[in-house]
Amino acid sequence: MIEVVTVVGAAASTVFDLELDVDVHAASLRDSRETATTSSGRRRLVLGDEVAFRARHFGLPWRMTSRISAYDRPRYFADEQVRGPFRSMRHEHHFEELGDMRTKMTDRMTISAPLGMSGVIAPYLKRLLTRRAMHIKRQAEA
Repeated sequence: MIEVVTVVGAAASTVFDLELDVDVHAASLRDSRETATTSSGRRRLVLGDEVAFRARHFGLPWRMTSRISAYDRPRYFADEQVRGPFRSMRHEHHFEELGDMRTKMTDRMTISAPLGMSGVIAPYLKRLLTRRAMHIKRQAEA
């Protein structure tokens, strides 16, 4: 399991909504040339929505479709791979109000990769999650 914890100087509802905004997501991973297309046409995802991602990782084109499989605003949501490079992938997003307009944001991702590649891919994914969390923090605190 990969875990990234970030304290953000904003309300949980603000952080939660930014995490579900596909434009914010794509902007946070510009280096990977990430794009996101939603099944609903909405830019902010809700329960049951699917989003198709395209990006370049390890110098290769990647495609993955995830579905929002759990949703409890502003405390928690999860997305799971429907199609993509992993045998399985689940990304849980937890938001805990700390008071004083601060939120503890915890990303937990579990993956199963083909050919035993989880050990190689996990550190890379942790760096991506950390970069994304810092982008969300900057957006929420602006």
